[in-house]
Amino acid sequence: MLASLFLALSITWTPWSDSVFAQAKREHKFVLLDLQAVWCHWCHVMDEVTYADPQVVALMNQRYIAVRVDQDSRPDLANRYEDYGWPATIVFNADGGEIVKRRGYIPPKEMTAMLQAIIDDPSPGPSVFAEPAPQFNSDALSDSLRRTLEQTHREKYDAKNGGWGFSHKYLDAHSVEYALARARAGDAEAKTMARQTLDGERHLLDPVWGGVYQYSTGGVWSEPHFEKIMQMQAGNLRVAAEAYALWGDRKDLATAQSIRRYLDTFLRSPEGAFYTSQDADLVAGEHAGEYFALDDAARRAKGIPRIDRHRYARENGWAAEALATLAMASGDRTALADARAALKWVYAHLRRADGGFNHGSQTSEPYLGDTIAIARADLALYAATGERLWLGRAQEAASYIEQTFRANPGYLTAKPQKMMPPKYQRDENIDVARFANLLYHYDGKPEHLAMAKNAMRYLASEQIAKDWPVGGVLLADLELRADPLHITVVGGKKDANAQSLFAAAGRIPVAYKQVEWFDPAEGPLPNAKVQYPVLKKAAVFLCNGNSCSRPAYSAEELQKLLARLAPG
Repeated sequence: MLASLFLALSITWTPWSDSVFAQAKREHKFVLLDLQAVWCHWCHVMDEVTYADPQVVALMNQRYIAVRVDQDSRPDLANRYEDYGWPATIVFNADGGEIVKRRGYIPPKEMTAMLQAIIDDPSPGPSVFAEPAPQFNSDALSDSLRRTLEQTHREKYDAKNGGWGFSHKYLDAHSVEYALARARAGDAEAKTMARQTLDGERHLLDPVWGGVYQYSTGGVWSEPHFEKIMQMQAGNLRVAAEAYALWGDRKDLATAQSIRRYLDTFLRSPEGAFYTSQDADLVAGEHAGEYFALDDAARRAKGIPRIDRHRYARENGWAAEALATLAMASGDRTALADARAALKWVYAHLRRADGGFNHGSQTSEPYLGDTIAIARADLALYAATGERLWLGRAQEAASYIEQTFRANPGYLTAKPQKMMPPKYQRDENIDVARFANLLYHYDGKPEHLAMAKNAMRYLASEQIAKDWPVGGVLLADLELRADPLHITVVGGKKDANAQSLFAAAGRIPVAYKQVEWFDPAEGPLPNAKVQYPVLKKAAVFLCNGNSCSRPAYSAEELQKLLARLAPG
């Protein structure tokens, strides 16, 4: 009796699958998808308040099949509805057609009214509309579109507070990376943008545990939401390391080290893989500002906010790439060891028999985000170590992406499914374009250049390119229009001077670079378009465009060669 009463007062949540629509047809019900994040404060509030309201519960149990999905666990759904959350609420008819799409927290009375309105009239509401089909005309930005995007990049920058956008403050990695690239080329305005944003972002660092909060509201950096998610940890860590390489500012190194300390302390599993996130709330649904103002001992006395201990390939790829970038910029080999350990776990536990990677141990369908994140990490490990194993793995990942996710143009976020055709995700295509282009320079295989151009053809559509923020599209375009700075160390892997030169090559303050180690005992480099002489002692060469430098035999000589290439 008590059990049946409890069920009547609570919602029975069902996992997402095509079968829920078959059930909806049989039972003449609608499907409501609650797409949430386990770390999200307002998701907790909605669960504790809205989905506990008796009227909401009654309507849901009578006419709806309730489906709850953690968006981190399903990149295909998260990518489809990322503009609506979190939480995102989507209501479907039994055929899988969308009726309503809602963003964020919905109070009980508003939810009750919405649920009843759908029952009374299940016609799609104004939130459901057909988006105009993009026009795909070129595999590069036109000059006029590039100028428009550059103007948008400047106009959307908050010159008073820093950061791109005026309401939420966070570090958009692509936008800052593009500004860093332009700063390296001598653009003073871009340097100011990048510097001011990096300085502002330091206000989102947790001063006690390290790591970075996701974002701040109110148009300032001082009103944080306290969740710590891997995407922001990895993006901030990578960009801070690139900034430190460029400017040598110890504040940027401190930012990177703070995030790494947090990863090691809270998100690193005993096996070396990284967990996904840490909750914004100590108690679900209760704002945690007072808690995060405490010191370490006081926090631990109250407890530690929940850590999502899922280990996903995508998040581990993000972390490994960032750690490899830090290792190159700072010489911290322990960061490189952490990157290796994360990838070792992923290859042991999430590598698919047909190539590519599963998202997590509980998922069987592959997603583009996982394989491209691991592919980028593989290429970063190759640049950081000179070990050809990592290049081979990057090539294998590229082949899997091409075979599994290619569309015309661009790359889809998942393989085709019955009820929910996969969509494109712009950031994933930015990552494919940048990765495949750099891979082409490493191995010279034309199929990898074609892969980069296929992704860029999707990104170069005016409708896609203008979507905010624009920094990632500009960054991919910038890299595809130029060769990377090519740095090659010639000498044995056991030669101490060659090792020193290779470390110095990694510290060169250019993010878009091709770093290789030619040990004659290993045979020719994969893309041996330059015939380097085998000298009596280890040396390093810089190649830029169609010319290569004389050999440098020390880090100091390398810096002198680099200075000759600097703007101005």
